[in-house]
Amino acid sequence: MFWDPTFIILIPAIILAAYAQFLVSSRFAHYSKVKSTFGLNGTQLARQLLDNAGLYDIKIERIRGNLTDHYDPKNRIVRLSDTTHNSSSIAALGVVAHEIGHAIQDKEKYVPLIVRNAVVPVAQIGSSLSWIIFIIGLLMVSPVLIRIGILVFSAFVFFTLVTLPVEFNASSRAKKLLSSMGMPSKELEGVSSVLGAAAMTYVASAATAILQLFRMLFLSGAGRD
Repeated sequence: MFWDPTFIILIPAIILAAYAQFLVSSRFAHYSKVKSTFGLNGTQLARQLLDNAGLYDIKIERIRGNLTDHYDPKNRIVRLSDTTHNSSSIAALGVVAHEIGHAIQDKEKYVPLIVRNAVVPVAQIGSSLSWIIFIIGLLMVSPVLIRIGILVFSAFVFFTLVTLPVEFNASSRAKKLLSSMGMPSKELEGVSSVLGAAAMTYVASAATAILQLFRMLFLSGAGRD
């Protein structure tokens, strides 16, 4: 019932998301086969970078999955995936350094990270519940519910936007950290290629969210006609 021409609005973002995912998969696969000259695996690099930053209390854990690496600020844990924790490839070390970048952001109270962490609960609700509220509002012809749905989804859009500087900054920190440890420029180019592709996925997410918001606004106007 809710299939309509406004879905066309999302096509550019869908194409961008598919392209970004292709870049991540292809570049990570390529540089996963190229071993770094560091002589460290992902876990060893993470520990050394954390210690160098004075973050001795942050633990490192292995987590299942492919590229499920992340920094948990609440529990102060860096979790490394099956594909990075024991790997000494350029791709793996780049991803690991990126996560340490997040840990250092947390230590330095990097404002965009603080803001993003603060809106996470609302954003998680906004990404799913907002459309339910919005559609009910359309069915009941309730301007109040329609506005609530849009407002809640707007929080998710804000989350995707504030995520961009957080991720770009973490990647920038990662490259500086690896460079300061003496990683050769040729290897740094590989790290930059992998992290640049990963950044595209966040750009695609933000673009999708923004276009979804435009679609909501268009549908809400049509619903009042």
